[in-house]
Amino acid sequence: MSAPASARAASHRHHAHQCSFHPDRRDLYLRLGTVSVFVRNQEQSLRFYLEQLGFELALDSESSGERQLVVAPPDGTAMLALVSPQPGSEEYELIGMPTQIAFLTEDVFGKYKEWRDRGVAFLREPQIQPSGSISTIFQDIDGNSFVLTTDESVVREVEDHRREHIERFEAERRTAQELEHAREVQTQLFPKVQPPLATLRYDGLCMQARSVGGDYYDFLELGRNRLGLVIGDVSGKGTAAALLMANLQAHFRNLCTAYSSRPYIPMALEQPQRLLHAVNRLFCENTADNAFATLFFSEYDDTARRLRYANCGHLPALLLRSNNDLEWLDSTGTVVGLFRNWECSVGECQLFAGDTVVLYTDGVTESFNADGEQFGEDRLVNTLLRNRQLDSPALLCALVNEIRQFSGERQHDDITLIVAKCR
Repeated sequence: MSAPASARAASHRHHAHQCSFHPDRRDLYLRLGTVSVFVRNQEQSLRFYLEQLGFELALDSESSGERQLVVAPPDGTAMLALVSPQPGSEEYELIGMPTQIAFLTEDVFGKYKEWRDRGVAFLREPQIQPSGSISTIFQDIDGNSFVLTTDESVVREVEDHRREHIERFEAERRTAQELEHAREVQTQLFPKVQPPLATLRYDGLCMQARSVGGDYYDFLELGRNRLGLVIGDVSGKGTAAALLMANLQAHFRNLCTAYSSRPYIPMALEQPQRLLHAVNRLFCENTADNAFATLFFSEYDDTARRLRYANCGHLPALLLRSNNDLEWLDSTGTVVGLFRNWECSVGECQLFAGDTVVLYTDGVTESFNADGEQFGEDRLVNTLLRNRQLDSPALLCALVNEIRQFSGERQHDDITLIVAKCR
């Protein structure tokens, strides 16, 4: 095929990214992979394609004693294999011939000037073809010739893709900005003030796996030298879970404020079930039918060193005694939010100097490493035993560091912990 005819055929209604993957396509994915270009010296040709044409190195490896060298244009989906055939072979005789390969660009004149200034040899200046396309022909250092072409359809599609990319980038930027704002807002929901206690030192944290999440912990001042330690895990992930978490937190804080300001009303101080019944009722009324939360609510009496708790479908809290005996504060009721006719019981234990209580969410025990192995309760207990002499802030850090070291850089779920140590 003559060069002008080749140019016309190559440029006929081409689409710039027709071979690109489109997720909405229903047929099996297929695209042009590698086209061979026969060259005399691979290393010299490689420098030409990388330095003068601005291509990228896609592959450089050895196979059966032969060098596999592949380059690709920056915006292309096909690749060129630079093959150095044996002298005298049929392939060797094709060196310096028209390749019948056409490169598409949105601006032939601009690319022509760019490559010519880099020393690329062109057989002629860009010309307008009868079809309306614009094309020219250039050669590599071995004399292999290629067509550089464009037409209006290519320009339109490139412009459409560029506009779609800009719009998608801007939408992603706005989404990321909104999520960052949401993360900042949710961070402010976690407790900033720790009511002082004479007999208990306590600390907590929440490390979110995403910008926002559904884990919840709080320190609630209940009055009369009593403190509420609460941790929970709302169903779902991401923004939806974060909204439910904020809803749950608001119920707790509003109810605790209302009760503590009206001491003549029997309240959570005397009957924790009353508070939890009110939380469950409000959560049911203000969320979808399938929304729920696991919850561990505990009330610590700073005078009596007494801990009363309700475990609502949550993981058992760990109570490590000063003599290294371990107790599990197991479930006393089901999750909150699913059932209007909801009941729970309250457990109680006496704390002594040196006793440690650890509350946590499943992001702790279900953290997993590269082999898919979970951190698990046994590792949590062993870490707690190894660091039992630390005070609560240092112990909290030790637990978190052990989890992060085990699971590596990637965090798959929210990690939330409360550590309380009796003085």
